[in-house]
Amino acid sequence: MKLLHKEILIARHFKNSVFKNSAIYIITLFIGALLLFAAFSGWDNYKSQNETSEKYQHESREDWLKNPDKNPHRMAHYGNFAFRKSTSLSVFEFGMEPFFGNAIFLEAHKQNTANFSEAGFSNSMLRFGEISIAMVLQVLLPLLIFFVGFNSVAYERENGTLKILLSQGINWKQLLLGKILGIASVVMLLFVPTIIVLVLIWLLLQDFSISADEAIKMVLFIGFHFIYLMFFCVVAVLVSASSKTSKKALVSLIGIWLILTIILPRTTQAIGAYLYQAPSKIQFNSDIEKDILKQGDSHNPNDVHYKAIKDSLLRVYKVDSVQKLPFNYSGFIMTEGERISSDIYNKHLEDLLKIYEKQNSFSKAVSFVNPYIAMKNLSMGLSNTDYDSYIDFQKQAEQYRYDMAQKMNGLQIKYISNKKPGPNDKPLTIGKKHWAIIGEFHYEPKTVWEVLKTEITAIISILLWIILLFVLIKIAAKNLKAI
Repeated sequence: MKLLHKEILIARHFKNSVFKNSAIYIITLFIGALLLFAAFSGWDNYKSQNETSEKYQHESREDWLKNPDKNPHRMAHYGNFAFRKSTSLSVFEFGMEPFFGNAIFLEAHKQNTANFSEAGFSNSMLRFGEISIAMVLQVLLPLLIFFVGFNSVAYERENGTLKILLSQGINWKQLLLGKILGIASVVMLLFVPTIIVLVLIWLLLQDFSISADEAIKMVLFIGFHFIYLMFFCVVAVLVSASSKTSKKALVSLIGIWLILTIILPRTTQAIGAYLYQAPSKIQFNSDIEKDILKQGDSHNPNDVHYKAIKDSLLRVYKVDSVQKLPFNYSGFIMTEGERISSDIYNKHLEDLLKIYEKQNSFSKAVSFVNPYIAMKNLSMGLSNTDYDSYIDFQKQAEQYRYDMAQKMNGLQIKYISNKKPGPNDKPLTIGKKHWAIIGEFHYEPKTVWEVLKTEITAIISILLWIILLFVLIKIAAKNLKAI
């Protein structure tokens, strides 16, 4: 208890000395104002995006059901839309969401990519990043910590009070821990109110009805950000304790902040893209088209692959023309064509995703060197605003598209006659009541366990950094000198 008492006294004294500097009030108020603005902009963005998605998803559903009697294959080409709703935690962590589309047009025989991203309708200022609560916590608060803590020990050494402190029965470990607690107490004046506001907004967005999955995500979001900020408190004190002057400590800490939050993240992205180059969108689509043509064109009656299918069907059913088959031949061929084209697309997509996975794995590996990257990846994962969440949305939409096309083909096989109508006959159609067999698309975000599995590297790297810093505190306590 005596040891703890001394550390608390050191922390309290340091906190009081910090607030003697009027500049800290200005910086704190500025960051506090940014946090309020980030909370408001996140709330507004979440509400507007989800209201828009719900509106157009509902309209798309109504348009689909209001279609008149028609050929099912025409309905498959009429298509549908898939919209991606934001999760509640995306209010605080925008991640990559502004750069990814949130709507996909779904149609037979064709896989489209997501469109209508916020970046697509914004000016070039968006590339500098948006102000979110996560950005303030991950970038600006560490800078505040360094500003508060750069002279925590170095100033004591400069004015000679360090020797006096150490001669009064306080050891280096107590001094370092006391200074860390002192910096943490200053930062908590911003962090705790931010978390209170964050939780309140989060509850309001969900009408105080939350799932266990969302609750775990929120707890992890808060807990890991707390650990992340404590990391910078420890770094600030260790650098200050090992520096001869406050000026050197400040320069060193600003350099560390620039490397961790500005230089390394952009450098690793560029290196990853250079080492593992992905094909362009044009090349990707061209390669898919070439492979589909090799397999056969389901719309070409003379295609070798589909002619062989026709001949085998005629033999099995012992008829001499497709018009005599007991089911709709065209629908059967469209079903086969959809299966082949989807398999080819999924194969090319998996190959492309492996390239992107290699690019991202390089960035994730760097998180062992840079805790900021680890925290950013984990934060985006918990908020479902990371790259993996975007790909998950595309896969869910593609599965829905494939099921839609095949169900329409199934209706054609079952209800449409092989006999083609004459020039004066009505087109072959089925009743519009059949359109209801296609359910409405609903995007399901990744669960917390899927996120943790994906971001296991980030979690391990953050925990290893914390362990390393406490080891460094022990080493520093034994080797640091008062002069």
